[in-house]
Amino acid sequence: MTMAIPSFTVETRTRASTLSAAAIIALLLLAFAAPFIVSRGVIQDLFFILTMLVLAQNWNLLAGYAGLISVGQQVFVGFGAYTMFGCVLFGIDPVVAILIAGLFSVALAIPTAFFTFRLYGPYFAIGTWVVAEVVRLLLAQWKALGGGTGTSLPRDATRDMMGVGAMRDVFGMKASQAGDALTYWLALILVVATIGFIYGLLRSKQGLGLAAVRDNEQAARAVGVDARRMKTLVYLATAFMTGIAGALIYVQKARISPDAAFSVTDWTAYVIFIVVIGGIGTIEGPILGVIIFFLLQNLLADYGSWYLLMLGLLGIAIMLFAPRGLWGLFSERTGIQLFPVRRVLKGGPLNLTHRGGPHG
Repeated sequence: MTMAIPSFTVETRTRASTLSAAAIIALLLLAFAAPFIVSRGVIQDLFFILTMLVLAQNWNLLAGYAGLISVGQQVFVGFGAYTMFGCVLFGIDPVVAILIAGLFSVALAIPTAFFTFRLYGPYFAIGTWVVAEVVRLLLAQWKALGGGTGTSLPRDATRDMMGVGAMRDVFGMKASQAGDALTYWLALILVVATIGFIYGLLRSKQGLGLAAVRDNEQAARAVGVDARRMKTLVYLATAFMTGIAGALIYVQKARISPDAAFSVTDWTAYVIFIVVIGGIGTIEGPILGVIIFFLLQNLLADYGSWYLLMLGLLGIAIMLFAPRGLWGLFSERTGIQLFPVRRVLKGGPLNLTHRGGPHG
């Protein structure tokens, strides 16, 4: 007896993603060569774009995929930065201190999650902001790091940090140029690691569970998804990467103060704006959003307070007319996805021959 039964396969890769992979590799090679090609000012601009992209991707993972709308992510930027400063004052190399800052940010996120995960919706958002303010006020009392006025890194700390001496000897760079190139390369590596981690997570079984939790937490629990565990893992992962980004930013800045390190405008409001205009719930959205934000910042920064007003009006307009962001609008009309995570069910008939017994 021969019968046809449907055979299905689940695919995520698209033709556009296959073509874009080669372009991304070429772009990364060009990006790594940038310190030898462009000026120091351009490298500093690229560093800003890369670090803001890391913050945006992490906030997008929290809000767009885990459904955790946080307005207190600046707590991990500031805490990571202050941890790095404290480590450097104890004689630890800044590069090593950046990794330690990520670990300390995870340590802070554990009790933070214990408190905030008991809150839901807008209460969770307010709770994360309250935690950030409490940590800011506590660190403002730390006299060894300048208290409320802040402090600067010792000049020798960045001049002699790991890798700078080798870059001076091998490439003939000045100390300041080598320091900028090193922090830029670290930021580029962090971007690749962040996007790679998020993309890998979303394509895994855990990514399916995360999407289920975001869409309907009670339904996800009903089919066996441990919603609290998924949210906690995402929260800790974003704390780690955000803490590293904060430490890296302030290695490059070389000066810190509580108000700057825990600025809700710089490290949360701008990040939310980047994700919203680019497209929440997509990997491509924050990439597009950070480029638009950088261009707008350079074009409108001379307008003073009108600059913030224009950013706000643009954000409102996009939320009204393109709720999925600019990339979401583009992808919806073209079907192009550079980092496809949606699973497409494809299938056709599969002929199987069944040989039965004397009666079959």
